[in-house]
Amino acid sequence: MLYVEMALVLARSFLFWNRDSDIDFYIFTDIEFTLPNELQPYIKVRRVPFGQLGKGFSPKLHLDRLAPAPKTLFIDSDCMVVGPLAGVFDRFAGRAVSVVGEKRSKGLWFGDVAKICARIGVPAINGFNGGVYYLEPGQTAAAVYERAREIEKDYDGWQLVRLRGHPNDELVMAIAMAEAGLHAVHDDGSIMAPLNCYSVFVALDVFAGRCVLGNPPPGHKLHSPGTAVRNVEPKIPHFVGSYNAHWRYRAEALKLKLHLDSGLPRWIARLIALWTVAVPGWIEETGKEVLRPAYRAVFGFRPVKADPRV
Repeated sequence: MLYVEMALVLARSFLFWNRDSDIDFYIFTDIEFTLPNELQPYIKVRRVPFGQLGKGFSPKLHLDRLAPAPKTLFIDSDCMVVGPLAGVFDRFAGRAVSVVGEKRSKGLWFGDVAKICARIGVPAINGFNGGVYYLEPGQTAAAVYERAREIEKDYDGWQLVRLRGHPNDELVMAIAMAEAGLHAVHDDGSIMAPLNCYSVFVALDVFAGRCVLGNPPPGHKLHSPGTAVRNVEPKIPHFVGSYNAHWRYRAEALKLKLHLDSGLPRWIARLIALWTVAVPGWIEETGKEVLRPAYRAVFGFRPVKADPRV
């Protein structure tokens, strides 16, 4: 149910900012659950038979078959929406298949990028995070996704590196898009930003429509190599990995649930989330930072916890 819980957070954040838009919101899932009453008039659930679209990241390679509208924006369940999305659709409009990213011609990205480019005869491929995909269903989109599914079948033959034991949709889609001559929307940090690249929270307040994430300079323990040193303000922060367990995410999720599901005024939801999640979370986080060196000196390093998403 972890993915369902995250999808409901995403749905609530979308609804908070886009309730009066003409954008429909769909949850595609193979898990049985009941939508909270307050979401039922606005959120549509589409059931997919278990295993029909594969496991791991494979379902993302079937978006052409799932896309419910002439213009579809796929958003990973571990994201939030902190503003109106009409402008995001405008940025993508007219592209058969697209992502937010930049060109890559060398280096390692779940495979040797230079070798991949040489194999398919292109100077570069789109480097991106698969938290967001845009598509306009049609012949071009269908051909790209069909090609992506073909590549996935020979994933190991392409000498691509698996993610959590599964083929990574990003490399597969990057290859298929490059072969079709399709390009990414420039990643200026305003559409989507993943927390593994921008791991410093400068601000996060879904009610205020404010999210500011940062990548500090080299030498800082939270610096992400290969990512520009800057602050970004994404409409769609992507809480990859274990970031959905961070107290900031949990506080915003609780605020949304209290306000939208329980009908509490925003100021009351803020206060409850502040004192039940944010303050205890900050104290725990700060305490760990202060005491971690002493703990490791006495007890050593703790074993890495199993990832519940695997």
